[in-house]
Amino acid sequence: MRIEFVGKNIELTQSLKDVAEKKFQKLDKFIGKDVDAKVVFSAVRNTKCVEVTIFLDRTILRAEEDSDDMYTSIDRAVDVLERQVRKYKTKLQNRYQKNESIRFENVKPMDEPDEAKLVKNKKFKVVPMSSDEAILQMELLRHNFFVYQNAKTEAINVVYKRKDGNYGLIEVE
Repeated sequence: MRIEFVGKNIELTQSLKDVAEKKFQKLDKFIGKDVDAKVVFSAVRNTKCVEVTIFLDRTILRAEEDSDDMYTSIDRAVDVLERQVRKYKTKLQNRYQKNESIRFENVKPMDEPDEAKLVKNKKFKVVPMSSDEAILQMELLRHNFFVYQNAKTEAINVVYKRKDGNYGLIEVE
C-alpha cells in the first residue's frame, strides 16, 4: 500500500510516519500493495485525529478516529478498517472476484446562527452501480448518505440511512 501522509495543524515527524506506516502494514493481508491510501493527521486543542482513506478500484474504505493521543487514534483507525474489511468480506469478494487490489484469503461554530453559509465544496467521480453497491459503499465510508449513478437508468440517485436503521432511496425524475 502506497501511503500519502498529510498534517493539519501538526508537524509530521519521521517517527510518527514510521509508526503509522508500520501499523497500517497490518492491513496488507487484506489489501494489495498497489493500492493508494491517504492519512491525514490533525490536531485541534487536545484532540488528535487520524483520517484514513484507502482508494480501491470501485470502493473507498474510510476511517476517522480521534483521541487525546495520536498513536491511540492510529490504532483505532486500523481496527475500524480491519473490521470493515472483515464485515464486508463476502460482499466485496463477490464483487471483486478477479480483482487483485483486495486480498481475501486473510464543525466550527458559525458566526451568525441565523444565516447558514456554504463552507465546503466537494467533487468526486460518480460511478455506475446498483443501489445495493451504493449502500455498501456508504457503510464503508461511514456516511449517512451516498450519491451514485444508477447502472440501469444512468440517473443520479442518493441512498441514505434512515433513523429507524433502514435505507432510503432518492431518485431523480
